[in-house]
Amino acid sequence: MAGGFAGRVAVGGTVLGSQAVAADLGAESPDGFVPIDELGMPAELLGGGPALDADPELLTALRKALPAATVGPVLTVSTVTGTAASTDELVRRHPEAVAEAMEGYGVAVAASQAGVPFAELRTISNPIGPRDRDAWRMRDALTALTAAAPALR
Repeated sequence: MAGGFAGRVAVGGTVLGSQAVAADLGAESPDGFVPIDELGMPAELLGGGPALDADPELLTALRKALPAATVGPVLTVSTVTGTAASTDELVRRHPEAVAEAMEGYGVAVAASQAGVPFAELRTISNPIGPRDRDAWRMRDALTALTAAAPALR
């Protein structure tokens, strides 16, 4: 499951990640956030870079099986977004992103190193932004995940 960016994917919707993005891997500076690749970190230490593309064949197959899914980058964050300001900053830095979660980039790196195809399938349990646990719809996201799971065969 994941949080979805408002206006890009609805709560209860399904997302296919075109990329897994290490969205908060970097450093704060007086001039704002500096991504890890701009700090001079060699790409091979990052598993290939701060954004890893989904396997094209696997993504195509999933898109065919789940035509209503929203496709776009899925951000991996170490702390889920909980304020309007942090949401706005993520949208500014990653204007094409559709969702955020916490595991995708790590799984993408492991898959890449093992030579295994990778794609990220998520369902949306809540909008990204200020924490409103009453608005979370875990049951809807789990229902959507159950419906999407056969596409993984």
